[in-house]
Amino acid sequence: MLRTLCVATFAVACLFAGSARADMSSAFGNTVISRYPDGGWVKHWFNPDGTYSALFSDGRRLAARWTVSGERVCLSHMRPYMLVPRFCTTMVDAAVGQTWQSRDPMGRRVQNVLVAGRQP
Repeated sequence: MLRTLCVATFAVACLFAGSARADMSSAFGNTVISRYPDGGWVKHWFNPDGTYSALFSDGRRLAARWTVSGERVCLSHMRPYMLVPRFCTTMVDAAVGQTWQSRDPMGRRVQNVLVAGRQP
């Protein structure tokens, strides 16, 4: 279970992987949904105050802090505790309705979409 949660945490950080010079403002007030080929999903919420939370399809939750470091977004202070205390990845601009693919650190494909509003 810890391995799955750790992999999902990395997938969270991969959400904005892509082009440089992005900012996080399009994520505020909206939901990023990551869908895995096996049917699992993760809903991600980024807040302007640097807080982050996630809900997994199996009911687990994750909380963290996010920061921007140059052209990268970083997650840290993850709760429950993760094996990796901090993870950073390059950001991408995404508009509501836009989808993009990324891979988690285990190489699994993730289909992401930015959805309007805070989806429960």
